[in-house]
Amino acid sequence: MLDADAAYLALKARDARFDGMLFVGVTSTGVYCRPICRVRTPRRENCRFFASAAQAEAARFRPCLKCRPEIAPGRTEPWTVMDASRTLAQQAARWLDQHAASGGKASVETLARTLGITDRHLRRIFVAEHGVTPLQYLLTRRLLLAKQLLTDTDLPVTQVALAAGFTSLRRFNAAFVERYRLNPSTLRRRSGPRASSADALTLHLAFREPYDRGAMLRFLSQRAIPGVESVGDTTIRRSLRLRCDDRELHGWLQVQFVAQRPLVRVELAPQFAPASATLIRAVRRWLDLDAVPDAIDLALRDLPGSGIRLPGALDAFELAVRAVLGQQVTVAAARTLATRLAQAWGEPVATPWAAEVSRLFPAARQLAALQPADLGALGIVRQRAAAIIALARQWDALQARLHAGEPASALIAALEAVPGIGPWTSHYIAMRALAWPDAFPPGDVAVLKAMNCSAREAEARAQAWRPWRSYAVLRLWHALAQPISLGSPSR
Repeated sequence: MLDADAAYLALKARDARFDGMLFVGVTSTGVYCRPICRVRTPRRENCRFFASAAQAEAARFRPCLKCRPEIAPGRTEPWTVMDASRTLAQQAARWLDQHAASGGKASVETLARTLGITDRHLRRIFVAEHGVTPLQYLLTRRLLLAKQLLTDTDLPVTQVALAAGFTSLRRFNAAFVERYRLNPSTLRRRSGPRASSADALTLHLAFREPYDRGAMLRFLSQRAIPGVESVGDTTIRRSLRLRCDDRELHGWLQVQFVAQRPLVRVELAPQFAPASATLIRAVRRWLDLDAVPDAIDLALRDLPGSGIRLPGALDAFELAVRAVLGQQVTVAAARTLATRLAQAWGEPVATPWAAEVSRLFPAARQLAALQPADLGALGIVRQRAAAIIALARQWDALQARLHAGEPASALIAALEAVPGIGPWTSHYIAMRALAWPDAFPPGDVAVLKAMNCSAREAEARAQAWRPWRSYAVLRLWHALAQPISLGSPSR
């Protein structure tokens, strides 16, 4: 339960630590806002406080057009087995977030089957944890996504409805008017001019400070594959292959940290319009925009590095291949091998930056058709070449472990069944592909060096950092100023 008096103090202070953690409904206007909204602070007796946008909308408040609740950061809830019902409810919410744009596929019945429970039990635990039913939560996610697309882009209303997961324009219009008391076209007119053009879809995503932008950009820059991605002082550009409604889309995206604001500007290739919902969620995980710094800093108070985030991955297969390439070599050597792989089998793709980004990373089906000798010609040793090909051939089955609601242990076990993939590699892939906050790759040489202890001692000491051990690993890596020596796993 929210403490209303404490929430009002956070609202008066416009405390950014609570952005996305609480919302305020103002009874005199019928609008709900983020706690950082710059409008005049409402009187205490006119405020109602909610833990989520879905709760505010269920109470008949509509989203503020100024602070835009749809771009607020979400919550990072660590996976736990201490409370099974709460864990299931959190997994259900993550599943709905991931599948909100999937139309009829994102049904409560499908979700209940995925979790292995009855519809009735799902509704009971979901209401107990989130204060709304799964259908109310799902509708809020879809409407807020539609509001973002209407505000930030010039996509036709019909395309916005489909991209947000509505199966018909009539149902979308009815739901929008019923919830927000204005039609989509009126919202678009009120929102004013948009930054999007015919050449790109432009969206904005918020996050909580502190965020060490420099650390994130350095991490990605050191691993950037020339031709596939490019990292600048504030900007990341890359190519991307994406599945959408049984189609494979090829294109590009650019993200830029907005100066002096907790905001990321995202530009997408126009062909990614149908997958914009998927990409919004993917970018949030890739750049760890939903992290809760206060909770992480409290658990890691004995480690320097507040604001260091967990880099995720836009392409899980690419990350997995690069993790295998990085076994027992330096980061620079792994990058060289990944570059050769992309140049040999990556497909050309048109982007606005042909000199920087011009190729896709090879798809699983392309590498599955190769033999170890083909990769050996690039300087990849036979054992790792065989592991990459085995990974590619089993990727369809492994992908099933990457969906929301799956514990990291399931992915780790499936990966370690692939010849050539051991515990360090499987934990590293889970850490970044799943954005798993509690990974601690066994025997990591850099971690042991930073902690100055044995693997057994490191594992014991790291228990105090749970459930945020992934962030501890990143802080320890960051603390090592010297280059990684040959023979340690490459990160």
